[in-house]
Amino acid sequence: MHLKNSYFYTLRENVKDEDSVSSNMMARAGMIKKSSAGVYMMLPMGYRVFTKINDIIREEMNATGCQELVMPALIPEDVYISSGRRENFGSSMFALKDRKGQNYVLGPTHEELFAAAAKMKIRSYKDMPFSLYQIQTKFRDEPRPRYGLIRVREFQMKDAYTFDKDEAGLDEAYNKQFNAYKNIMDRLGLEYKIVRADTGVMGGLLSEEFQAVTPMGEDILVLCDSCDFASNIEVAACTAEPVSVQEDAEELTLVETPNSRTIEEVTDFLHKDAGKFVKTLIYNVDGKPYAVMVRGDRDVNEVKVRKLLGANEVDLAEPEMVMEATGAEIGFAGPIGIRCPLIADEEVTHMFNFVCGANKTGYHYTGVNQKDFKADYTGDVRNIMEGDLCPKCGGRIHFAHGIEVGNTFKLGTKYSKAMDLQYLDQNNTLQYVWMGSYGIGPARAMAALAEQNADENGINWPKQVAPYSVAIVQISAKDEEQTKIACRLHDELEAAGIDVILDDRDERPGVKFKDMELIGIPYRITVGRGIKDGMVELKPRTGESENVAIADITARIREIYQ
Repeated sequence: MHLKNSYFYTLRENVKDEDSVSSNMMARAGMIKKSSAGVYMMLPMGYRVFTKINDIIREEMNATGCQELVMPALIPEDVYISSGRRENFGSSMFALKDRKGQNYVLGPTHEELFAAAAKMKIRSYKDMPFSLYQIQTKFRDEPRPRYGLIRVREFQMKDAYTFDKDEAGLDEAYNKQFNAYKNIMDRLGLEYKIVRADTGVMGGLLSEEFQAVTPMGEDILVLCDSCDFASNIEVAACTAEPVSVQEDAEELTLVETPNSRTIEEVTDFLHKDAGKFVKTLIYNVDGKPYAVMVRGDRDVNEVKVRKLLGANEVDLAEPEMVMEATGAEIGFAGPIGIRCPLIADEEVTHMFNFVCGANKTGYHYTGVNQKDFKADYTGDVRNIMEGDLCPKCGGRIHFAHGIEVGNTFKLGTKYSKAMDLQYLDQNNTLQYVWMGSYGIGPARAMAALAEQNADENGINWPKQVAPYSVAIVQISAKDEEQTKIACRLHDELEAAGIDVILDDRDERPGVKFKDMELIGIPYRITVGRGIKDGMVELKPRTGESENVAIADITARIREIYQ
């Protein structure tokens, strides 16, 4: 492609309304442009990167025998009501009515429709296994769109679904898709971790995430210093440290703590370490108050609370609900005399002589022990922390940040039961189909690659996804001999199957060089004064330049891209 008279622009300054390295660099490179909050244009240069990512995904999906199709984005709301997920999605689902007053939604995900499509084929166990996938636009009304292409309201997703007669078949299909995902991540050049995750609104038996490791990532990855343990913090199991010293029980004492509500304020007032405190938080669990106890320097894990109770929604309670449960203002809740069900974190059951709220405004208890209260539920309901014991090997935990690029689910029979997807087995008995679901965000992968490969000059794309493999920069657009040779090299490389761009704009050489670095072209051929000696300059984006004979340059590039 020739840049002259093409759609191409770059920005010299940082973009003020972009809040991540990747979105800023891609916006400056003329690859993306924000249309509205969480909605982006994918411009020609960015679309080339996006397309190459999708090509890799398609190749690996097709290699598994998965067949591609496209589902509608406009879906009757009843589809999600019948599966029980309309309430779970809530306000994150875009909803509208047609001219007849019928309720529709813009699809956030497509398990239900794929189950309906499978129902057209499946009659007996002989009709399985098979798998289907699509790369299609999804819509989710994110409350806080941010980080460019990472947290958006309109996006493309590759979602695949497998259909099997039993759990053993699902396991085999899952492993095939799982390995395809590893191939995709490796081919894209991502630095990633595979972590166990919460199944969330998808439900099912198992969820694993492919997380691109980057400091900007929204997700906290829990990793072990000593083994291969890896988990999302939402589901990382906590192991209580063994109690080394037993203490004699102190007397339970009511202590006035005026104007001391937070752990920091109470620890300062009583001159005790936060590890000797227990904080009790009141949560609204599906409309009812529940109290959750964790050690003073710990945080409640709401996902674990939801799973423990089998609840749909878990949120911190409003002041009115707190007052109803405790009889006190916020900041003084405690387990003794609480007026709602009480959940104790497992770690709390090993504590003694601790401090907690007294359910009386301005007061706390000291010398609290297990005999002073009774928990209705006990379990692991806290977030793991750096330095904690690894639940797998007993080593020590550290954190990293990641961008979720892919996710794999063993759905089991959740959706087949909701959609009445059944088959006749060998005994002529009706059974439910076993399903798996597998998603990749191509734009998220693009953003993650930009985050991992950005430098001060632009984006150092891996060569397999760079918008073009080679840029030919013509130093003088007015030099006829340079034009002749640059165009000839362009055509030779293109004929050899190399993605090549010719910068023949009437711009200063420095501007052209900076633009090619900004958009991340891996190799640059400079056609300048050296042509008098039959030479051009070949320079990798991050390496040293060398002079190469014009007659040899095409062969050299082909060698690089073999």
